[in-house]
Amino acid sequence: MSDRPLLPPMAFITPEEIRKFHKDGFLVLEEFFSSDECDAMRAQIQRIIAGMDVPLSCRTEFSTKQEEQLQAQGSAEYFLTSGDQIRFFFEKGVFDEKGDFLIPKEKSINKIGHALHAYDPIFKKITHAPKVQALARKIGFQDPVVVQSMYIFKQPGIGGEVTPHQDATFLHTEPLGRVVGLWIALENATQDNGCLWFIPCSHTSGVTRRMVRAPPGTIPCTQFVGSEQVYDDSLFLPAPVGKGGLILIHGQVVHKSEPNRSERSRHVYTFHLMEAKETVWSKENWLQPTSRLPFPPLYTEN
Repeated sequence: MSDRPLLPPMAFITPEEIRKFHKDGFLVLEEFFSSDECDAMRAQIQRIIAGMDVPLSCRTEFSTKQEEQLQAQGSAEYFLTSGDQIRFFFEKGVFDEKGDFLIPKEKSINKIGHALHAYDPIFKKITHAPKVQALARKIGFQDPVVVQSMYIFKQPGIGGEVTPHQDATFLHTEPLGRVVGLWIALENATQDNGCLWFIPCSHTSGVTRRMVRAPPGTIPCTQFVGSEQVYDDSLFLPAPVGKGGLILIHGQVVHKSEPNRSERSRHVYTFHLMEAKETVWSKENWLQPTSRLPFPPLYTEN
């Protein structure tokens, strides 16, 4: 399925690149996955959308802005129990007052999450691919587990911005530094359609804000504690990447993406790994392992 030359596993990842990741907090790896692998994921997500059944009460718009996020995720049960489900979150303004779609449903979705890696065979195969396992070993992970996965659409014209943030704000561990994101471009991600932007080396400054579960029965279901940082826009560098490219993201590096004002979508499959060895997953995180889906080990066969 891959169109890469036949090389030893991860021979194309150099020690210099690994050092660059540890220094900058992110690493762009072009052509990590083949065009065929990307097309298979896109085709599978269309099949999932075709079978989508979302109750009116759970048609939840997604935003990363603090006030909007707390309101949009007010459907507490739907959001907080999505860690071991495949659920749908929508762009702003795609529903009428009755909750009916104003545009075709396949154009309305912001993301699908958070357990594609566990229940869908295509995404499970990608998540546990030998080259992914080899990359995790290259960065020193001994006992990684998969904590969540998402398919992000960045719809043309309406794909919203993702404001500057650190993944550790939402996926907190003790000690810090035990979570990485793997962000796979399923089509070209450019500055026009909303590529990622990073502040290099910002993963060394700790975390000043966390999103935590609110007490049971509280609306909204999550709240932020700590102070929100203000970042100088001039510090961000764009990280465009071609179809099949992978961006490795340290859990504390500051990153963002701009709105998609182009006529082209920017589909992505992304998932997060945690080094489970000698690591405590915060019980205050919105996402929690369940008896139905404990965080699955990465180093397993498909």
